Amino acid sequence: MYNSKSSLLLLLLFLINSFIFFCNADSGAKCSNTSSLIGFESNFTMVQHQLRGHFKILDDCSFQVSRFDMLSGSSDVVFWGAVAFDFSNITRGFPISDHRLNQTTYKNASFSIQLLPNVTWDQIKVLSVWDVTTLSDFGHLTLPSNGSDLYPSRVHTMFDNCKNLSGNYRVRWSLNVEDNWIEIGLEAATKTMNYMAFGWANPNRTKELMLGADIAVAAFTEEGRPFVDDFYITSYSECMLHGKDGSAVGVCPDVVYENTTNGMTLNNTKLVYGHRRDGVSFIRFRKPLNSSDDKYDLPVNPTEEMTVIWALGLMKPPDTIRPYYLPQNHGGPMMVAYGHLRLNASENVDDCFGPLDADDKQDQDLIIASAKVPLVVTTGEALHYPNPPNPSKVLYINKKEAPVLRVERGVPVKFSVQTGHNVALYITSDYLGGNATLRNATETIYSGGPEAEGVMASPYELVWAPDRNTPDQVFYQSLYQPKMGWRVEVVDGGLSDMYNNSVFLDDQQVTFFWTISKDSISIAARGEKKSGYLAIAFGGEMVNSYAYVGWIDNAGKGRLNTYWIDGKDASNVHLTNENLTHVRCKSENGIITFEFTRPFNPSCSSHDKKKECKNILDPTTPLRVVWAMGAKWSEHLSETNMHSVTSQRPVRVMLMRGSSEAEQDLRPVLAVHGFMMFLAWGILLPGGILAARYLKHVKGDGWYQIHVYLQYSGLAIILLAVLFAVAELHGFFVSSLHVKFGIAAIFCACVQPVNAYLRPKKPDHGVEASSNRIIWEYFHVNVGRGAIVVGIAALFTGMKHLGERYKGENVHGLSWALIIWFLIGALIVIFLEYRERQRRRDRFLGRGDWVLGNVEEDDSVDLLNPHHASARTGSQNSGLMEVQLEPLSR
Repeated sequence: MYNSKSSLLLLLLFLINSFIFFCNADSGAKCSNTSSLIGFESNFTMVQHQLRGHFKILDDCSFQVSRFDMLSGSSDVVFWGAVAFDFSNITRGFPISDHRLNQTTYKNASFSIQLLPNVTWDQIKVLSVWDVTTLSDFGHLTLPSNGSDLYPSRVHTMFDNCKNLSGNYRVRWSLNVEDNWIEIGLEAATKTMNYMAFGWANPNRTKELMLGADIAVAAFTEEGRPFVDDFYITSYSECMLHGKDGSAVGVCPDVVYENTTNGMTLNNTKLVYGHRRDGVSFIRFRKPLNSSDDKYDLPVNPTEEMTVIWALGLMKPPDTIRPYYLPQNHGGPMMVAYGHLRLNASENVDDCFGPLDADDKQDQDLIIASAKVPLVVTTGEALHYPNPPNPSKVLYINKKEAPVLRVERGVPVKFSVQTGHNVALYITSDYLGGNATLRNATETIYSGGPEAEGVMASPYELVWAPDRNTPDQVFYQSLYQPKMGWRVEVVDGGLSDMYNNSVFLDDQQVTFFWTISKDSISIAARGEKKSGYLAIAFGGEMVNSYAYVGWIDNAGKGRLNTYWIDGKDASNVHLTNENLTHVRCKSENGIITFEFTRPFNPSCSSHDKKKECKNILDPTTPLRVVWAMGAKWSEHLSETNMHSVTSQRPVRVMLMRGSSEAEQDLRPVLAVHGFMMFLAWGILLPGGILAARYLKHVKGDGWYQIHVYLQYSGLAIILLAVLFAVAELHGFFVSSLHVKFGIAAIFCACVQPVNAYLRPKKPDHGVEASSNRIIWEYFHVNVGRGAIVVGIAALFTGMKHLGERYKGENVHGLSWALIIWFLIGALIVIFLEYRERQRRRDRFLGRGDWVLGNVEEDDSVDLLNPHHASARTGSQNSGLMEVQLEPLSR
């Protein structure tokens, strides 16, 4: 039994091995070695994405790539074949394998690639690393036309050795001792106008190594052309010439010290190649190991370890005084902006792992369009076109080669087209331009066309007005030839043109835009610095506010949610469902911008208890707005999602004012207004009424003077308080209950002086008052009392309005103080009314102080009292008795 199972197992293994053998034999038959290109090796020419690598053909259907560096590209980067390198042929090329160079940065990678079954080496003249999405060449090499030419052309970015000088600066070199030269490549992720310096220190110095050093300084001109100069350092200063003898001192080119020596040129460094790619400067130059200039050049011993120095810094362009490019002080910390090390040029060194990755890869100039200044469009030489391959002539805007053009929705852009009659400008959705219909592609043309061509003498003026429907990215191109132009960024930065009003919020880090319509308001907010999310909230602070948060989710999609926040913890942030329309949220270079439209009054039923139903906006009331920013936001909040930067104080925005300034803190204004109204309605006007009611028994007309002075003083203070508030609030709006009560009270108060002026004549002593006098007194007394009641109501509604709309401090305590004040006043009135009635009763019964009494008309008698007639008759009789009894008393 055991032997039979073993036999079956051995038979199965034999069959499997036989199958694998025949499969390999069949595969080997397909991958023959008949091509004359087998064994061909070459290096990739860098075009974009810091691509470097070595290429070798293995057989008829495979090749090997080694020492491969490349920054990540799109998801559709492939190995591409074409019959020629010109633009027309390479764009009509074809993929040669199904291998995808995915969105990964390659660092010194090695791998083998199989050709597609229908692809042979004789079909390929140019092999490229190609981005199918953007039709971009990352790097390429040329295959020989026949087997007799197997020597590849020189690639300037490949060297035998590489050494990291700092995190963003490298030196590469290849040595040729026999021919007495060393070729050096300086490579740095630095700004366009920065220099790269490298050289040998004087071997006799042990400190201050830069003095007496022989260095090469490489940089780019303003036009983007590379150059390198031989420098000699005599002091730590910028190169200067002494006036007396004209001698030079500082960091100076060799030619400044002496133009020639022994008939030889002093600048012994020779530029070989240079480019700017992906924010990285690369310049290759050749230098003799032993120069004939023994005064300013130091000999380089290739077999000894020598001290080399290096630096990065800003290059100063030539001027009328110094006609040379001069390096400025490098500044910065050691081993970041400058440094030194020991180096043996003959030793093999390669510690450069992967490509340099610059933080800012955009080398193209940025031009921001203005509605007032036209953009001058011309053509010129392609020096560093951002998306090769490209024609030799490209579009220039304002003398900048193929810049990134930024326009704003709602702002018209004017182009002065001076490109010549064979180049017509147009704005298109197509990445390449050149009339996409000729490539059987579709495009949307937003402006321009065949007529948009002109020359300097008679330029064509093209006006394009991007609107809200214009995509975020379009392209300016030539209608007749592809890839002459570049990108147009269409941004909502022109929110000031699309919205009627705008203000900076606190700290000027967020701009708030709005436009008011009949029943709704359109709002936009834009951060002024990079953040993971942006939030604005309506309220005095984030707590107890309605917040609108915009962010970009993990899928790259803009999101906008609304929240009610009732605490400082993540659990206190409650998602709401407001009725928002026209919602947009996006991030541009880390700057968050969002927009939405919402009704003033949420569409909720009267029985709806949702929090968002209370988020009512009153356009006539200042809107308190705060903001917050943070690194990250998600729908599942935790403490790490809470804001990291927030406004220090709210800004009151006057929605109806329509100005571009945020309102200042109005609490002092409201405090003065409230105090003046309290002084009038709580002290002066009630005091005047009390004087008229309870001081008539005092001899003379003092009660009348007090009554008039207090009433007019109170009315004047009321009018001043109203004018003060209207002036500071920039308007008079009848919307809140407080304002309605205030208007009613002021109207009643203003009626009283008019009523007093029209009062009927007081009847003579002993004469019964006329009906007009009685009606006047009835009207005057009750209007005054009503004004006091309405005025007090205005005070209390004002306190309530302050608490609800302005979140005034101590509003609750002030309201109780106001209640206690008027309760005390009511008790005083009750007491005085009791004393007054007691006094009248005593007088009516004859127990009054008749000796001190006023024998004139007793105006204290209430003409509206039901017992008016009898009381008045009694008073007259009492007066007669007084006159008769007076002599007897004497």
